Amino acid sequence: MRSVFVLFLWMMELGCMAQSVVADSLSRTYDYYFLEAIVQREKGNHDAAYDLLKRCVELDSLSSAAYFYLSQYEAGLKHTDKVLEYKEKAAELDPDNSFFLETLAQSYVASNKLDDAALVLERLYDRNKDRLEILEMLYQIYQQQKDYPKAISSLERLELADGKSERIAYAKSDLYTQLGDKKAAIAEMKSLSDQHPNDDNYRTLYADMLMMNGQEKKAVSVLKDVLAANPSQVHALLSMRSFYKSKNDTVAVKNLTEQILLSPTATTEERVYLMRQEVAETENLKKDSTRILNLFRSYMALPRPDVELAAMYAAYMGLKKMPQDSIAKVLERILEIAPDNAAARLQLVSYAWKAEDTQRIIDLCSAARQYNPDEMAFYYYQGMAYYQRKENDKALETFKNGIGVANEQSDPAIVSDFYAVMGDLFHERGLVAEAYAAYDSCLQWKDDNIMCLNNYAYYLSEQGEQLDKAETMSLKTVKADPKNATYLDTYAWILFMQARYAEARIYIDQALQNDTDSNAVITEHAGDIYALNNDMDKALAFWQEALKKAPDNQVLIRKIRQKKYIKE
Repeated sequence: MRSVFVLFLWMMELGCMAQSVVADSLSRTYDYYFLEAIVQREKGNHDAAYDLLKRCVELDSLSSAAYFYLSQYEAGLKHTDKVLEYKEKAAELDPDNSFFLETLAQSYVASNKLDDAALVLERLYDRNKDRLEILEMLYQIYQQQKDYPKAISSLERLELADGKSERIAYAKSDLYTQLGDKKAAIAEMKSLSDQHPNDDNYRTLYADMLMMNGQEKKAVSVLKDVLAANPSQVHALLSMRSFYKSKNDTVAVKNLTEQILLSPTATTEERVYLMRQEVAETENLKKDSTRILNLFRSYMALPRPDVELAAMYAAYMGLKKMPQDSIAKVLERILEIAPDNAAARLQLVSYAWKAEDTQRIIDLCSAARQYNPDEMAFYYYQGMAYYQRKENDKALETFKNGIGVANEQSDPAIVSDFYAVMGDLFHERGLVAEAYAAYDSCLQWKDDNIMCLNNYAYYLSEQGEQLDKAETMSLKTVKADPKNATYLDTYAWILFMQARYAEARIYIDQALQNDTDSNAVITEHAGDIYALNNDMDKALAFWQEALKKAPDNQVLIRKIRQKKYIKE
């Protein structure tokens, strides 16, 4: 019997050893797959990493890290349920890992599982009382759930850790108001005010809370005390204004509005808030806008008004269709205060453009380029003003400077127009290669720049070059604007240069139908096209009509005398 028992023990020991060897082998296999998954992840081979991690959890279902990494891949695949499942598994297997818990809480919030998120966050905070941001998250969650007592508890814990503050006190007071506990709401703000007896802002906040909770008489008394000691306390003035507004005391509201607007201690934000409120009420109730305009005028009389308020004034004047010269004075005042204000200067440039005042445009844009050297619009308007004045050298130099500040963020339409005009200027100088290079650059920025397509195509046809390319470009312009006589004429002329005379005649007829100015070039082209369509009577009629507008055209005179098409 003894020998049998010994044999039994020996067999048991062998079995345990075998299990240990198997377990050790599985562990090594797991480690291999897991490390290889991380390597593939770092290389960006995410499909391989995902498959390896799946194999890891098959080998070791207690591996928290593998589950966590898998959750990230499931998030990328939009498998929300799997994300939560794997993150929950990771947190369950490694309950002391704060990072796992925190990401799990974030996933619960994203899935609107706020109860679960709150439980996890409470666990996290219990472990680390220094993590005040967790209390902030708990406050937001409980507030969203309308669990005001727990929201207050979160703020109180935050207050114990970080001390009293205006934000926390006001938030707690608001929560007490939501609970209907007016006494506690008021007490919270009174406590803050009592802690800072010399701070009028806190006393005003206390008054606001009294007002919010129905104790108007006491609130007004506190506000009057504040203003007696400090008549320019803007917060208190705003609160009094709100009170009088609720009582429909228009005289008091009007006086307080002017007092706040002109107060040297009012911030830009406070003034903007006030004027937006006044403008909205005036527009919604269709009141007389004169009062608003007078308020703005009074404000603009200050030694240095805020640019934002001045811009509001200009915008309101525009809304009320006031004369441009009146708006221009406000815009010029803005530039006195802030000469780098591109919006005000651009509006002045637009006024000068409408008035065709090219010198004014040049002066405004020259100044603008000192303050806003990267704003391409100023180069464009200045260049165009020079172009209109036939100062082509200056125009070309301006456009070149403008191109120099173009970048990936620039408006493609503007950059494209720069190159298009440069192409025209080069062509006028006889620099054909430079013109074509500019046109090519134009079309790289905007391949449907119609003016460029038309001019480029026409100039190619004049040279008798790349006619297929010219036809393709010209056809785009005709499709974009089928009633444009110039585009129709260009296309007709390219077809003519390709010896496609019958087709050319169709399009030149359309050009003539849409040519309201009886353009001499279009009429001469019509004569040429009809001549090579063997209709010399009509050709002569068109040439004679063109000659009336271009009496010095010697080639045209020869065509009429010789009664035949003559290539220029």
